Amino acid sequence: MTSVYDFEAVSIDGQPAQLSTQRGKVLLIVNTASACGFTPQFGGLEKLWERYKDKGLVVVGFPSNEFGGQDPGSNDEIASFCQLNYGVSFPMMEKVKVNGADAHPLWKWLTSEAPGILGTKGIKWNFTKFLVGKDGQVIKRYAPNDAPESITKDIEAALAA
Repeated sequence: MTSVYDFEAVSIDGQPAQLSTQRGKVLLIVNTASACGFTPQFGGLEKLWERYKDKGLVVVGFPSNEFGGQDPGSNDEIASFCQLNYGVSFPMMEKVKVNGADAHPLWKWLTSEAPGILGTKGIKWNFTKFLVGKDGQVIKRYAPNDAPESITKDIEAALAA
């Protein structure tokens, strides 16, 4: 696999999602959770999506229940929670694993392309973010405590590239 466009996922409503359909756009890929201290970041992610979607940004959320069991609900429950509480309209995928042998292939690739602090590949917590350029390559990895609004300059630079 050589770019984000080589991967597919399943949307939160069970439909196939080919990332190749996003070719030429900037992606912000995030592992999410509904009951985490960082859950309010859904609001910031939605603001980024609303502000930049017409300029070529696509925010993509991947729920995960790996960290403290903070997203135990079904895909339908997660989708309803995100929409009702944060007005989420950006694409959400079905719940996946982001670490280990059973990790979704996209997440294995993302973590190998942009390791964390000290070269660690694993995702440490919910709301780890990956910015992917128009060429399908990872530009940067952001920690869970990096608020969505704090990466605006990087998004604007990627959109301008």
